[in-house]
Amino acid sequence: MSPGDGIRVTLSELIEMRHRVREVQLFSTPGQRSPLIGLHHSKLRGRGVDFDQVRVYQAGDDVRTIDWRVTARTQEPHTKLFHEERERPIFIMVEQSCRLFFGSGQMFKSVLAAQAASLIGWAALGHNDRVGGLVFGDNEHYEIKPRRSKQSLLQLLNRLVRVNQSLNTESRPEADALGMALRRGREVLRPGSLGIVICDERALTEGAEQQLSLLSRHCDLLLLPISDPLDHALPAAGLLRFAERGAQLELDTLNIDLRHAYKAQAEARIARWERLAQKLRVLLMPLSTQSEMVEQLREYLNPQRPVKKQ
Repeated sequence: MSPGDGIRVTLSELIEMRHRVREVQLFSTPGQRSPLIGLHHSKLRGRGVDFDQVRVYQAGDDVRTIDWRVTARTQEPHTKLFHEERERPIFIMVEQSCRLFFGSGQMFKSVLAAQAASLIGWAALGHNDRVGGLVFGDNEHYEIKPRRSKQSLLQLLNRLVRVNQSLNTESRPEADALGMALRRGREVLRPGSLGIVICDERALTEGAEQQLSLLSRHCDLLLLPISDPLDHALPAAGLLRFAERGAQLELDTLNIDLRHAYKAQAEARIARWERLAQKLRVLLMPLSTQSEMVEQLREYLNPQRPVKKQ
């Protein structure tokens, strides 16, 4: 298995992801509001970096903002107003565990998760946001403090690659790695931050739900559960044998009841994510190894353009 083949991810691959940021509108611009919750110009007006408008001076306005040219022309005091930018750290919590070390589509789920984290990180950095994150997996986690620097993002991507390339099928996953990562996120995320959660679709436990609920009280959240087509449906491929750490499992995939039960479990997981997102009023964008990642994000975030009549 060589890096960069959809099974393992490389640092150069994640760095190159910065060139794909322009393909999808992840964050708002002054002329276009993205559906993705994130840093954008506040509706509040005050001292800031971007000029908004000039209006008649009012008692209590800062005299340093008086527009002397307009004042001289109109013979009435006028003051400049500015858009106030809210500083919003973006914290990317991304799973790299053995349960993600699998894929029947274009890549392994672990690679898809790393690519999504990279793209969001580059987009946030390009939007002049502070970026940090938490890489969590099998009995370990690595935290990168949010900073407005390329070095901080590269530190996060480098850790992602190191954990990704160490994945194997012999690891014993933590019972609730997602819940533990979210608990740590609650400790480090300031109110008003944006938390990005990229994890296996099967990782949602009662503990993780509780942590997400608590986190959503003071932070905005974006949930990106990762799945593979085989997580949702079994092929009618006859007798399949599985082995893991000495344990063996045999499935008759021609058994229609088995396939229906398997599909029902998957549908229940999907419905659980949807109910949670609706309850917490957060954005949910499931990703699958079946399709290219940027294309999936574009479908979620970019409104459909009207077809031009010939």
